[in-house]
Amino acid sequence: MRKHILIVLALIVVVAAGFWFWISRPDVARVTEAAVMGARPDITAPRDQWVPTANVATAIGWQDGKTPAAAPGLAVNAFATGLDHPRWLYRLPNGDVLVAETNSPPRKGGGVAGTVMKYLMGKAGAGVPSANRITLLRDADGDGVAEARSVFLSGLNSPFGMTLVGDSLYVANTDALLRFPYQAGQTRITAKPEKIMALPGGGNHWARNVVAAPDGKHLYVTVGSSSNIAENGLDAEQNRAAIIEVNPESKDWRLYATGLRNPNGVDFDPATGQMWAVVNERDMMGSDLPPDYLTTVSPGDFFGWPWFYWGGYPDNRVEPQNPAMQEYSKRPDYALGAHTAALGLAFARAPLLGDHFARGVFIGQHGSWNRKPKSGYKLIFIPFDDNGFPTKDAKPVDVLTGFLSPDESKAYGRPVGVIEGDSGLLVADDVGNAIWRVSKAGGAPAAR
Repeated sequence: MRKHILIVLALIVVVAAGFWFWISRPDVARVTEAAVMGARPDITAPRDQWVPTANVATAIGWQDGKTPAAAPGLAVNAFATGLDHPRWLYRLPNGDVLVAETNSPPRKGGGVAGTVMKYLMGKAGAGVPSANRITLLRDADGDGVAEARSVFLSGLNSPFGMTLVGDSLYVANTDALLRFPYQAGQTRITAKPEKIMALPGGGNHWARNVVAAPDGKHLYVTVGSSSNIAENGLDAEQNRAAIIEVNPESKDWRLYATGLRNPNGVDFDPATGQMWAVVNERDMMGSDLPPDYLTTVSPGDFFGWPWFYWGGYPDNRVEPQNPAMQEYSKRPDYALGAHTAALGLAFARAPLLGDHFARGVFIGQHGSWNRKPKSGYKLIFIPFDDNGFPTKDAKPVDVLTGFLSPDESKAYGRPVGVIEGDSGLLVADDVGNAIWRVSKAGGAPAAR
């Protein structure tokens, strides 16, 4: 009996070792990260992979007073620390900041591959149980550090996006859009929520963002795909990989834009009113493909997922194929690099960081876990021209870096949501359990 057990254990070790070799095999990028960025990225030939190459930066948090590194002319300080996996931010009209302390709900199944991937994502900081709350942070004296905090909402289900319209605060749980009554200045909401609509839950992409149109009449909710490329069938993807438009009064809704594998950050250009979004693209095509992207989004747009990427390149792994949709696949406006996990998005609305950062977008790139070499792990700025698009031949400007150890094996932090605060940017760091404030070097804190 013991001999049989030893044989079984040996087979398990051999299989596990073989599986680890398979996912760790040398799939190294053939082009630089910069080549997969911009309006005209280098779209190389795909490399089909059963599972992604593993190249995970182990999450260790910030130690010994370390902080991220700000670009020349800028400064960084901790606005708040000691949080529990802060992912998303929202600034209330009185200057209070809401932070969603949250993570994926428990995931079931997946077999051997699923177990290994859960392990890898755990190393990357994605396996932290969700605190399921929204915390309010207040910087009453305007010194750039929140000296007061309180649990604003609790008992939520993997909350993410938040937006205020009038006296109603909308929160996007992973499985529902909720509405809470809000009074200016309050530090905790105890009222029961009103359910505006159910949202499809489960699967690979759990985060649901919600933003309000500039006129406040509609809400826009992002829902990522359940799978990588619809390998579980299209029925499992119903009303997913999309941005949903919701009328909060009638509770009617429609699919506003589709074919977006995992849209997260959404914002409206304050100069033109145009909606923009950042989207995470598919895996298992190699380290170079396909690029995550920043793009305009208009009613009826289709961006190709699962059949096509980057405006019409076919993904031959998808079954069944749908060639008739190729001509309708909209090409995104700006590539953000392969597997950078672009999540946060905020337009510059005031020259808080100086004239060089007065027109354009800030993007929080959570960072790759399946690319060699690693990509993302920073906050970048994309300058815009007077026509409301990324400046011709614009190069991303690194605003906040230093989230990786020098050998890139460890992650001190990973940036996610970004918003404008009173006197600088605020960036949520879910691995570092902090919110960083980026401001002009030597700039005086805002008066309150």
